[in-house]
Amino acid sequence: MVVFAFVSKSPKGAIVKTIEITVSAKGETKVETKGFTGNDCQAATRNLELALGARQSESLKSEFYQPARSELEQNAKQ
Repeated sequence: MVVFAFVSKSPKGAIVKTIEITVSAKGETKVETKGFTGNDCQAATRNLELALGARQSESLKSEFYQPARSELEQNAKQ
């Protein structure tokens, strides 16, 4: 098994968003996101999924059903 991780850090160095790609010995891939809310995770992984091929399944975490952070920031400014 091989795991690749793409990490986005805040200016202070804290990990904010991560995309983890796991490749099994059989060549099956799994893409998992951490730190995303709303459909930002799908937007962030869209090109990866296109490159990897047809999706076999999808599991949405509870964060998917939360408003995207940009929406939260906009609402806070109002």
